[in-house]
Amino acid sequence: MSTKFSQDVVPLTDLKINPGRVVKQVAEAHRPVLLTSRGRGVAVVQSVSDYEEAVEERAFMRAVVAGLADLEADREVSLAEAKARLGLE
Repeated sequence: MSTKFSQDVVPLTDLKINPGRVVKQVAEAHRPVLLTSRGRGVAVVQSVSDYEEAVEERAFMRAVVAGLADLEADREVSLAEAKARLGLE
C-alpha cells in the first residue's frame, strides 16, 4: 500500500467540490489519500476496512514483539503449564 503522489495527494478544495470521488478512490485503490491545504498535508482519508486491517496488523506485530521479548527475558512456560493456567487440560 505505497502512496502514489501523482494520484493520492488531493487539495482540500477538491474534496469539498467532489467528496464522492475521493471516497471512491480510497475504496478502490486501497491506498490512503493525503489532503493538502496551501501545499501542506493536513489530513489523511482512508477506507474503514483498510484502517481496521492496519489496526489489527499493528496489534498482531506488537504481540509478536512482546512475545519475542518474553523469550529473551526467559519469561516462558511449557505447553502443559499454559494449558493448566488456562484450564484447558
